[in-house]
Amino acid sequence: MRSFKRSILFSLFVLAISQAFSSLHAQSNSGSISGTVTDPTGAVIPGAAVSIQNPVSAYTRSATTDSAGHFRFPNLPFNPYHLTVTKDGFATFVGDVEVDSIVPVASIVHLKIGAASNTVTVEGGEDLLENDPTAHTDVDRGLFDKLPLESASSSLSSLVTLASPGVAADSNGLFHGLGDHASNSFSVDGQPITDQQSKVFSNQLPSNAVQSLEVIDGAPPAEYGGKTSLVINVTTRSGQGLTKPVGNITTSYGTFGTATGSVDLGYGGQNWGNFFELDGLNTGRFLDPPEFSVFHDKGNEQNVFDRVDYQFSAANSFHTNFNYSRSWFQNPNTYDNLNISNVLSGGTGASPIFGNVGNTDQRSKIGTYDIAPTFTHILSKDAVLNLGGYVRRDGYNYYPSGNPLSDLGPIQNESVSQQRSLLNAGVHGELTIQKGINSIKAGTVYQHTFLREHDNLGLINATFNSPCVDGSGNPQPGFTDPSQCAAAGLVSNDPAVGGSFNSVLLPYDLTRSGSLYAYFGHADVKELALYVQDQIKAGKWVFNLGIRGDLYNGLTVTRQPEPRVGAAYSIKQSNTVLRVSYARTLETPFNENLVLSSSGCGNEVLAPLLACTPGVSGTLQPGFRNEFHAGLQQAFGKNVVISGDYIWKYTHNAFDFSIFGNTPIFFPIDWHNSKIPGYAIRADVPNYHNFSAFVVMSSVAARFFPPQAAGAGATVGQPGLPFRIDHDEKFNQTTHVQYQVPGRRGPWIGFNWRYDGGLVAGATPCYNAIGANTLCGSTTLNGQPAVDLSGLTADQEFEAGFACNGVKASPTTPLPATCLASQFTSSLISIPAPNTEDDDKNPPRIAPRSLFDASIGDDNLFGGEKRKWSLRLTAVNVANKYALYNFLSTFSGTHYVTPRAMTAEIGFHF
Repeated sequence: MRSFKRSILFSLFVLAISQAFSSLHAQSNSGSISGTVTDPTGAVIPGAAVSIQNPVSAYTRSATTDSAGHFRFPNLPFNPYHLTVTKDGFATFVGDVEVDSIVPVASIVHLKIGAASNTVTVEGGEDLLENDPTAHTDVDRGLFDKLPLESASSSLSSLVTLASPGVAADSNGLFHGLGDHASNSFSVDGQPITDQQSKVFSNQLPSNAVQSLEVIDGAPPAEYGGKTSLVINVTTRSGQGLTKPVGNITTSYGTFGTATGSVDLGYGGQNWGNFFELDGLNTGRFLDPPEFSVFHDKGNEQNVFDRVDYQFSAANSFHTNFNYSRSWFQNPNTYDNLNISNVLSGGTGASPIFGNVGNTDQRSKIGTYDIAPTFTHILSKDAVLNLGGYVRRDGYNYYPSGNPLSDLGPIQNESVSQQRSLLNAGVHGELTIQKGINSIKAGTVYQHTFLREHDNLGLINATFNSPCVDGSGNPQPGFTDPSQCAAAGLVSNDPAVGGSFNSVLLPYDLTRSGSLYAYFGHADVKELALYVQDQIKAGKWVFNLGIRGDLYNGLTVTRQPEPRVGAAYSIKQSNTVLRVSYARTLETPFNENLVLSSSGCGNEVLAPLLACTPGVSGTLQPGFRNEFHAGLQQAFGKNVVISGDYIWKYTHNAFDFSIFGNTPIFFPIDWHNSKIPGYAIRADVPNYHNFSAFVVMSSVAARFFPPQAAGAGATVGQPGLPFRIDHDEKFNQTTHVQYQVPGRRGPWIGFNWRYDGGLVAGATPCYNAIGANTLCGSTTLNGQPAVDLSGLTADQEFEAGFACNGVKASPTTPLPATCLASQFTSSLISIPAPNTEDDDKNPPRIAPRSLFDASIGDDNLFGGEKRKWSLRLTAVNVANKYALYNFLSTFSGTHYVTPRAMTAEIGFHF
C-alpha cells in the first residue's frame, strides 16, 4: 500500500510538471519536414499549398505557407513522402523527401513560372518501395478509420491482427506475432511498453488517439528489446499546427447492446498544440465467451487521452502524453457455471448436505494510467538529443462470486480473488546524428518495474483433498482426518498408507469450514539497456549495424550483448529491394503473475494447486534468441507492391503461459527451447481509381521443446519430444478492399475476408495406440479403437461440437463415456484420424474458418464545408459463422468468435 501511495504521488508530481510546460512538442519516433517556397528570383511565396503523401500507407498532410513563405509538418511517422507544392501562376513542384530519424528535414522549394497541375500521380514502382533491411508494415489512420474491426474493446489489437502479416488471432484481443506467445511490445511516441496488452491483462491506448502505426515484423533494430517478435511503433495525434480547432463527436449502437461514444479535439498554433480524446464503451459481450450464446459477459470501458506539445524555440521542444483507462467486466460463464451444487452444511461430518449455491459470478476491474513527458533539443542541423521519462501502472482486481462455493467448475477447484499491480517507471535518452551516408542513433533505457501480487484462495471442491476414499479409490466428501474413515466404512487416504490427502490444505478447505489462504508476492525488476546503431546508405545498398547490451536484474540476473545487422539492395531496373537481417535478442519473462509462477511451487499451500512439475526450477530465467530474416519488396507498375520475408528463430528458454484453475490468473512458464520457421507476405494496391486493397498472409510453425524449464505447472509435451504450442497455426490471411465512390458526397465501402487455419487444440480427445509423440489414449470398445470422453462434461463436449455416431452432445446431455474412434467427429475441431495424431506433425486443430466483415459509410452526408455529418454501418462476421478460437487451451480455455454483430455510428466533425 505504501508503494502504491508513493507511485500515485510521483505520478501527480510528473503530471504537475508536464502541465507547467503545457504547450510543448517533442518526439522520439517521428520526425518533421519544414521549408521555404520561393519564386525564380528568390522572393518568398506566401499562400502556396503544400502537401505530403505516402502512397502505401495513405498518410497525407497539407499546409499553406505563411507570410514568410514557410511551411512545417511536425509529428511525421518515419517514411518516404511525396512533397507537392502548388500556387496559381506557377508550375506544380513534386519531389521526394525521406523522414527516417528525428533530425528535422529542411528544404527550399523553387517554383517555376507556369500553369499548375490539378492532379499528382505516382510516377513509378520505385515510389512504392522502401530500401530498408527491416520488414515492417505502415498503417495510417486513413486506413484503419474505415477498417471493420472485430473488437470494440481492443481495437488496437484487432487492427494489428488484420493489417500485419505473421499474426495469429486469439481471443480477447490477444495476438501472437511470428510464432511466439504474445511476445509483442509497443513504442508509443518513444515510450517502451513491453507488458501484456490483451484486455484480460491491461487497458490499451485508445485507437482514436493514434495517428499511425509501424509494425516491425523483421529483425528488430538495436533500439528495441524485451519483447521483440512484433514491435508496434505508435505515433499519437497532435494538435500542433492546427490553428483552427478540429474535432469529432461520434456515437454508435449495435448488437449485444453495445453502445459507444467519443469526443476528440485538436487545436494549437505553429509552436504549440493540444490533442484531447475521451471515449466510452458499454456492451453485453465484452470478452469472447466459452459459449456461442452470450450470457454473463457485460462490461464497460472508459478512456481519456491528452497530448500536449510546445516548442520553446527553434532548438527546444517538449511533449507529454497522459492516458487513463478503466475497464470493468464479468468473466463469461458456461452452462457448467449455472446452478452450482456444493456443500451447504455438515462439510466436516460423514454426511455433508449438498444443494444449489447459485450461479458463478466472477468479475474483473482494470485501471491503467500512463504519463510520459519528453524533451527534445536540436544540437545542430545534423544532431538531435531526446530525453524522456514515463510512469505507467496497471491495477488488476479479480473478484470471486459472492458465495465462493459457487465458483466450483469442471476445471476449477478453488475460489480465488486477486489484487495485482504492475508499475513501470523509467527514463530514456537518445542521441541521433544524421550526416552524409550515416544515420547514427545511440541511446539508453532504464526501467524499474514494481510487482505486487495479492491472492486469497480457498478450496471449494469437497473431493479435491479428501481424507477418505471408497473401496474403489474414489474420494469422498466430508471428514477432516483419515482416522475417521474406518468408522464410516471407508478407506483412509493418509499419505502414510499411499494416499493423497494433504493436511496442509485442510485449514483452507471452504467445504470443511476452512478459511481463505492469503498470499502476497512482490518483486522489483530493474532493466538497463545501452545501444548504438547506424544506418549506412551507400548507393543502392543500405546497411543496418547495431549492438545492444541488456542488464536484467529481477528475480534473477542476466547480462547479454546483442548484435543486430541487416542489409538491403535496390534494383531499380526491376523495382526490387532484396534484404537480409539478423538479431540476437534477450527475451525477458512476462511480468504478469511472475512472482506467483516463480515462487508458487516452493509454497506448501500453492504447490498442490498449481500442478507443479517435479524437478522444475521455480524462478523464470530470461531467454535468448537468434533470429534470421531474408526477404524482398517487389513493385509491379505503379499500383501493386508485394513484400515478403522468410523467418527462422531459435529461442532458448521460450516463454508460454499457464493458468490457475479456470480463473483469469495467467502466469508465465519457460520451455527448454523453441524453433520457429515460416514466412510472412503483404501485398498492397495503394490507390487505383479510388480502389485500394491489401492482402496479408503467413505460415509460421511454433515448435516448442520440453522439458519445462521453470515456472509453475503445465501438462503438455512428452519429455524430449517437440510439440506445437496452442498458438501455432498453419496458415492465415486477411484480404481488405475499399472503394470510395467519386464525388464530393460519395460514400465509401470496405470489406474484409479473414481466413484462419486453426490454432492447436491439444486437449481434444483422440486415438493413437502406435505413435511415439502423442497424448492420445488407446481405449477400446468391443475390441475396436475408441476415444475416452469421460474427462469432459456434457457442456465441454457441446462447446467443441463433438458427436458420436452422428449424435451431437448438448449442454446437459453428454456423449457416451467411450465412443468408437471411427464414429467420433466434431463440427468445430479437426481431429486426426485414428493412429495418426502427432503432437508435432499432426496435432488436433480448431477447424479452419473464414470470417467476412463489411462496412459502408459517408463522411459528409450533407456536403458541408467546415462542419460535416457522417454515418457508418458495420457488420462483423456477416455470415454468422459458428466457430471457435480455441478449446480448453492451457492459456485461455475455450472461446468462440464473435457472432454476427451489426453497428451503426453517427458522427459530427468540425
